[in-house]
Amino acid sequence: MMTHTGFVLASYGASIIVLVALVAWILIDQRTQRRALQELETRGVRRRSEARTENAS
Repeated sequence: MMTHTGFVLASYGASIIVLVALVAWILIDQRTQRRALQELETRGVRRRSEARTENAS
């Protein structure tokens, strides 16, 4: 095991970097999508599915 320690640590490090990057990407995209949705709501744009549920009631 001692001869592979560098490889194992590098693999864990690369995995952690990739996971952190993916989480950051998701959080940034979530913020972007929420802002876009808020902008659409302030302009009065509504979801198409809302119209169908209102007509069905």
